[in-house]
Amino acid sequence: MSKLPREPSASEITPPALYLRRRELLKSAALFAGTASAMGGGLVWLTGGEAGVADAGGPGAPGGEAAPLASVPPPADAAPPPAGASASASARSAFVTEEARTDYEAIVSYNNFYELGLSKAEPARNAGRLRLRPWAVACEGEIKKPEVIDLDTLLRWFPLEERVYRMRCVEAWSMVIPWLGFPLGPLLRRLEPTSRARYVQFTTLLDPEQLPGQRSDVLDWPYVEGLRIDEAMHPLTMLAVGLYGKSLLGQNGAPIRLVVPWKYGFKGCKSIVSIKLTERQPRTTWAQAAPDEYGFYANVNPAVDHPRWSQATERRIGELRRRPTLPFNGYAEEVAGLYSGMDLRESF
Repeated sequence: MSKLPREPSASEITPPALYLRRRELLKSAALFAGTASAMGGGLVWLTGGEAGVADAGGPGAPGGEAAPLASVPPPADAAPPPAGASASASARSAFVTEEARTDYEAIVSYNNFYELGLSKAEPARNAGRLRLRPWAVACEGEIKKPEVIDLDTLLRWFPLEERVYRMRCVEAWSMVIPWLGFPLGPLLRRLEPTSRARYVQFTTLLDPEQLPGQRSDVLDWPYVEGLRIDEAMHPLTMLAVGLYGKSLLGQNGAPIRLVVPWKYGFKGCKSIVSIKLTERQPRTTWAQAAPDEYGFYANVNPAVDHPRWSQATERRIGELRRRPTLPFNGYAEEVAGLYSGMDLRESF
């Protein structure tokens, strides 16, 4: 009987783009040595695109104060709900989980956003460089109404709503995050996709002055992610502009980011400047950097291990014990039909 892959320790999590490049080996070793975790099993290196957790540096790292979003509950002057707050029984749906929410400070104080730095502490420190206004999103490609849309115009078009989603990192930890935003589907319908539109490509801002991590060649910039059009149109898929009743901070992908709760977190493209509908599958950043580790679909699947660790369980931030990972991150009832007839081991 083959031995199951063990869970990764903090010292084993290294960006694949570093170890895949020979010229980066020494650099990788130096970074590796400098990021030993003080959390007793906490993960040090994350793999792109998702919020992280507080480490020994603790909450409260600089990165700017989040502005309240007054058009949605809670009120503009309300403090973030306490960790562990749950949705009311009347709000039960796929859009609201009653699981305990991850603490606000854990979500915003320590993050995984390589564009703002390779270590887990750097994004919060560097987030103040990101200029959040003016901001526009270029909607282009296989659509009948291409246009560059100012973010404030988008916020007038679509009412904001709170959705409390589970978020599962490819590195086997998870959070529960109360996002604020709007579903992507209505925006795509407004743009009127052509009959050739089969995929949606998302691109992050490319500006090394604002995003100093882009001065390194750890990844091919800008960061690109993509979905099939039916995935993008699914009611669960949303564009988030805030969390816990406040505007997103730079380290969390401000001012607008993608959230697809049944996929690993790296699919959530941050600081989006382009939404492009295409006929061909986009060449996404992590699938290019390490195709044997990070596939295009990236659906949460406890039966398909990462080459370096098991995906069967996960560590929920704020909890001591591991919990079983749920197929499609617990959203199988809503999304499994999208993949009917597909081999989910091959199309990972």
